[in-house]
Amino acid sequence: QVQVVESGGGSVQAGGSLRLSCTASRSVFDAYAVAWFRQAPGQERDGVACVSWSGDTAWYADSVKGRFTISRDSANNTVYLQMNSLKPEDTAMYYCAPASVVAGLIVPLREFTSWGQGTQVTVSS
Repeated sequence: QVQVVESGGGSVQAGGSLRLSCTASRSVFDAYAVAWFRQAPGQERDGVACVSWSGDTAWYADSVKGRFTISRDSANNTVYLQMNSLKPEDTAMYYCAPASVVAGLIVPLREFTSWGQGTQVTVSS
């Protein structure tokens, strides 16, 4: 059973920054692209950023382009999300998972079911 642990969330004012981290208990991330997803209360879980298995290609949702940067440290089986210029609409629970990009949309791998607890990001105006 793969365990995914997200961390680094918190409460910040608009314009602030946070850096999220995601680590998996096994090297399951090695073979896949990995993405960050977020879910606000009452809304669907949406992909915001994805990094290729090699780490040299990234995709971003339009809402975060130019503000968020995803990266991965394969040696430590960790994926990061640097979030700058945060806005109140970025408030959500953030999760990571193996993923793919389909028709421009970041989606989790269908066979992945071991979602972590997530890390809460709250941005106040």
